[in-house]
Amino acid sequence: MGESAVSLSPSSSLPTGAEFEHMFDLAPVSLWLEDFSALKQLFDRWRADGVTDIRAHLAQDPDRLRQCSAALKVLKVNRRTLDLFAAESQQALESNLDKVFRDDMHSTSAHELWQLWSGQLEFSNQTVNYALDGRRLDVQIRARILPGHEGDWSRVLLSLEDITAQVRAARQLQRSEQYARGLFEHSPVSLWVEDFSAVKSLLDGLRAQGIEDFKTFLAVHPEFVTRCMQEIRVIDVNQQTLRMFGADSKATLLNNIGRVFRGEMHESFAEQLIDLWDGKTVQQREVVNYSLTGDTVHIHMQFAVLADHLADWGLVLLSLVDITARKKAEAYLEYLGKHDVLTQLRNRAFYVEELNRIKRKGPWPLSVIVIDMNGLKAVNDEHGHAAGDSMLRRLGEVLAKAVDAPACAARIGGDEFAVLLPGMDERSALALQERILSMLDLNNQFYPGQPITLAMGVGSCSSGDMVDATIHRADQLMYAEKVRYYQDRGLNRRQHPD
Repeated sequence: MGESAVSLSPSSSLPTGAEFEHMFDLAPVSLWLEDFSALKQLFDRWRADGVTDIRAHLAQDPDRLRQCSAALKVLKVNRRTLDLFAAESQQALESNLDKVFRDDMHSTSAHELWQLWSGQLEFSNQTVNYALDGRRLDVQIRARILPGHEGDWSRVLLSLEDITAQVRAARQLQRSEQYARGLFEHSPVSLWVEDFSAVKSLLDGLRAQGIEDFKTFLAVHPEFVTRCMQEIRVIDVNQQTLRMFGADSKATLLNNIGRVFRGEMHESFAEQLIDLWDGKTVQQREVVNYSLTGDTVHIHMQFAVLADHLADWGLVLLSLVDITARKKAEAYLEYLGKHDVLTQLRNRAFYVEELNRIKRKGPWPLSVIVIDMNGLKAVNDEHGHAAGDSMLRRLGEVLAKAVDAPACAARIGGDEFAVLLPGMDERSALALQERILSMLDLNNQFYPGQPITLAMGVGSCSSGDMVDATIHRADQLMYAEKVRYYQDRGLNRRQHPD
């Protein structure tokens, strides 16, 4: 090969025995040279006794694991091993092996023994050891029966890698994940994790087509809203969500999602899409959903595309708070503000507000029927206010059935009532008056005893500046009829001022 050829020199030959000893001692990982021959003899005896399943055999008697550990003999360890286990010398380590191999180490060693029992010449396992200073060490063991010793297992080389930091980090991560999962699953608020990436693709597709006025586009193509709703992928929901919507499992809820998001949800989702189009990836609004039992659920929804997924909307978190009770309370308060609790008719506040609205905007003509119940004070005095209240409720029933929208009947005083008839002339008002009297006659037949009689006056006008005068005229006609009622019965009106 010429002068440039490289010849082998003594320095390039294989390491000598002394060099191997030096390399073993200075290796950066913990190395153990052990004698497993006593373990093999123990295994041979068990096989002779008919043992075939080593795992079952060890599980039947925990002392058998300790017998296996006692059969292992340490021949040599390196410096890294002494440092790892806080041992001053190999002798100190060997004399304290009961402190090194203890507790939960035994539960993991069965896997190593099974590998040897199965005829494998090498094995690996993750287990636990303990340093002499009490530290718990998570270690990765790799072992090999050395060549030439396969028959008696008298030489086995083991390496131990300290993975305590990695195991602790993994456990901490697992605890963090469990904590986060616990917060999600048991939150008192309904939580949804959803994938909106397909929705983003649809919106991006519209932009690519040159669509700029998205709101107008939705008005022309309402089916696009439905398509977007169908493209949402629900990834997960929590336990409060199942309770809120009456589902016995997540599968049941997700398989019936169309029963939850329907009706008014189409309009609110269209608003949500418009906000997303405008770049609002954090939103909140009040929406209406439905439970699987069909009940309406009023919800305050908070929607957020998670920060790490703003590019694709692949992860969206929604929180839903059930505000149904609040909505019912608000509706009831609104009802009380505009209705008379006793008769269920509109109250004086609504009557005044509606009258002022009609004065400004019409429609015209406007007719008014002013009504006063006769003899209510006498009933209260003779039979008690409960009897009088019963008569007022009866009149409320009559007026509610006789008067149809856009007309409205209101209780404007103790025994005073009024009916506003926007867009109706005096002739229509007189016809309604007859209808009221006819239904009142039926009511009196249904409730024998104290009959209800009324004094009524009708007025009509064609402009806002005539409204007050019209009401005054109707009131005067009602008052005149009431006077006739008392005169016909020989009663003193002043003694019966109702």
